[in-house]
This record gives sequence, structure tokens and C-alpha cells, in this order.
Amino acid sequence: MKQLTIKKTIKGVGIGLHKGEPVRFSLQPLDTNSGIVFFRSDTHTYIEANPENVVDTQMATVIGSQGNSVSTIEHLLSAIYAFGIDNLLIRIDASEVPVMDGSSASFCMMLSETGIEEQNANKKIMIINKEIEIKEENRYVKISPDPNQSYHFQIDFNHPTIGFQEYNFDFSKQAYIDSISRARTFGFLKDVQMLRAQNLALGASLENAIVLDNNKIINSDGLRYNNEFVRHKILDAIGDLTLLGMPYIGKYESFAGSHHLNHLLTKEILKDKENYIVKEIETQSDETFSKVYA
Repeated sequence: MKQLTIKKTIKGVGIGLHKGEPVRFSLQPLDTNSGIVFFRSDTHTYIEANPENVVDTQMATVIGSQGNSVSTIEHLLSAIYAFGIDNLLIRIDASEVPVMDGSSASFCMMLSETGIEEQNANKKIMIINKEIEIKEENRYVKISPDPNQSYHFQIDFNHPTIGFQEYNFDFSKQAYIDSISRARTFGFLKDVQMLRAQNLALGASLENAIVLDNNKIINSDGLRYNNEFVRHKILDAIGDLTLLGMPYIGKYESFAGSHHLNHLLTKEILKDKENYIVKEIETQSDETFSKVYA
């Protein structure tokens, strides 16, 4: 299987979740072995998507370089990963990726529209070789060796609509589109005033998030999946682990995981080369990873 990029440039516009301002962006093909790179057109700054460039994980995953940053990158990266794209330039004229509808579905539609192109270089994948776990109190994220790529996520919120949820997800491109991509981010009405006092969530609305009061969801259209909350956590995790720099084979597990814990996990994986093996897929018939992009 070869490395992948997109066939042609595609443009989009949306509202930033935290600043509430219009954001214009484009996705552009990039040469082999380039990885995923953001370009802030307003500051002429290139920022590579890797763990070394992560500067904040409090409310979203934020990468930065030379004093400039791009926040809320996880939904876009999640879609990019699902489509198997290895090399891509993301031009953006602001400091955050637009939230769109709060999921990655819009980005998936853009990638489907522009099309995927094979490049003249073998695809590289990371095979997890050792179990690695990051814990903070009762929260944890863990990755372990497995012949497939799978996710098992659990959450437990003291809210009547959420409560305890868990979801097992065996990764493939089509399964992601069907079962994960439409799961939206969520938040609580009681937190809105606090966040907006910090100049955060200024662009949040019922159009781009699931919003809950003390007892129920206040979105008139309800949920897209009965366990949409935990599915969105998997969407986020896939986006966060895209910063590893290549697709991986292994089992990801989490209870109450976060952007912060996912970031610590990626750093821990890359810290020791004994934790993983990098393999080039030399033939299209190699089933180690190519099967998931069928």
C-alpha cells in the first residue's frame, strides 16, 4: 500500500468554537514523507502535527511554533486519519480549526469530495510492541499490542442523560464514517458562563454541540447515536493519536480519557523505540493494515 494524499485542493469555512469568529481553511496535497502540516496564512507559520509541538490540552489539542498556534485540531485530524492520509497541508487563517457541526462528518465529506490519491512511496505503519498506560487518579489511557486496531472507551458522568457508557470500536474507514464521524462534542449549560468569562466557547451553539442542562439534552433534534457521548470520545482519541505521525496497529483502551492523557500517551510511546516497530507496507496485498481502508 502506498502513502496517500488528496487529489486536489479543497476549501472550507466555519466558525471557531472558542473565539466564535469565521475561519477560512483549505486542504492541499503534500509530497511524500511530509506528514500533516498546518500553515497559519495570517502569520506565515508552519506547524507540524507532532507531539513535540503540542502546547496545550486543557479544552482541546493545541499545537504551536514560533509563538503561533492552532487549536481544536482533533476533529479534523481524526477524519484525516480515518481516510488513511499520510501527507497533507492545512492552510488556515486563524488560530483554531472551525468546529463545523461539532463532529468530523463535514471533514469526511470534504475528503470524499476531493478524492484520495496514491503516491510513489510505501506507507509506513507503527506496530505497538509493548503495553503502555498513563494514569491520573481513576482516569487512564492505555495502548497494547494487538493484531488489529481497536478502541474500548468508558465514561461515567453524574448526569441522568449520560451516566456510564462504553463502546467497543474495531477501526476501518467505513466503520468510522458510519459509527464515529457524526458523534458531536458536548458540554453543559452551567459551564457556559464560566467559559465565556475566559473568552472560551464564544462560538458554541446548539448547531455545533450537544448541550445539556442539569437534567436533559436541550437540542431539539436529540442524539445521533444513543451513546453519542462515548463515541465522540473515541473520535477525539483517534485525532489525538494521529500526532504519532503514522497509522498504528494496537488496542487503545480508556476510562475517562482526555486530550491531556492522550498527549502523554503519544509522548510515552515515542520516547522508547522498543515500544513499537515501524513497518513499510510494500505490497497492496499486505493485510497488516491495508484492509482497513478498503
